[in-house]
Amino acid sequence: MEPMIIPRSAPPDANTLADMAAALRAVAARTAVEGPWSSGAMHALAESGVLAAFVPADVGGSAADEWPLLELLTTVAEECLTTALVMSQWAAAVRIIATAAADVRRRYLPPLARGESFTTVGVSQITTSRQHVGKPVLAATRDGDAWRLDGLCPWVTGADEADTIVTGAATAAGERLFFVVPVPAAGLSIEPPMEMLALSASRTSAVRLESVRPAAVIVAAADAPRSGGLATTALALGATRAAVGLIAAEGDTRPHLRTIAESLAAEAAALTGRLREAAVNGIEIAARDRLRGDANGLVTRAAQAALTAAKGAGFVRGHPAERLARESLFFLVWSCPPAVATSLLCELAHID
Repeated sequence: MEPMIIPRSAPPDANTLADMAAALRAVAARTAVEGPWSSGAMHALAESGVLAAFVPADVGGSAADEWPLLELLTTVAEECLTTALVMSQWAAAVRIIATAAADVRRRYLPPLARGESFTTVGVSQITTSRQHVGKPVLAATRDGDAWRLDGLCPWVTGADEADTIVTGAATAAGERLFFVVPVPAAGLSIEPPMEMLALSASRTSAVRLESVRPAAVIVAAADAPRSGGLATTALALGATRAAVGLIAAEGDTRPHLRTIAESLAAEAAALTGRLREAAVNGIEIAARDRLRGDANGLVTRAAQAALTAAKGAGFVRGHPAERLARESLFFLVWSCPPAVATSLLCELAHID
């Protein structure tokens, strides 16, 4: 994998973020087909310095606070949801590694901050995916002084583009541990990327592990990503902004659409305020799930409104409204906590 340009040592300023957004916008059509690695979108992120913002300062990062990071994810999602999905999985892996022992942090985080290597995360098997299965989908077994991993990571974004995969597994004692697995590793096989309703260019695959020895173990990763966290809400709000922008553009020739765009934009602004409050002051799980559910509802409604505003042209494959409509459905299944999914199903069925 070709190394990316080393980012700046300080968090990117507003002008740098604007340049990054423009760079992502310029290749968004390619990214939706080829993925952000081939299109140059990941290169643009590294060059702008935004990757370093997710990495602690003591290991080469610029360590931005939670709210600026969520704003950043929202901006990326507004320009290209495929890139935002990949970036969110990279950031989740970085967050787990940041809880590791000092030697593991020093080994992996500096090159990630510099954009010289790519990582991703595969933890759905311990958060939302296949939780109904009686035994762990991915198991960790002691093998002398080391560990052995056996089983499946059902969803790993960018697996075949990664240098490492950060995954989670259950032990026989019921403990949940996290591991850094190099790609390739003996016993690790990556299935072909899934053809999904949307975001197939994220190259999301199932990864099988058979007696795989991880390169590092991370114990008690208290800050590991949780199902339905704030990042998913940030991406939903970014996708909403893209849909509102499309409606507003249609309103240039049909003034009655301006009211629609303004109403949806106001709703998005209110949810953004709630997201900022959660990032700065914390949020209880139930309130977090309500925020996620409200964002899910808004992004799907905004995308459908954009499709309606675009009329027949928007129904043709390749039109931005068509893409936004498909991508909005992703939020109904991505790391969706049971409470959020149940609330949505009841709403769809008109059950109080």
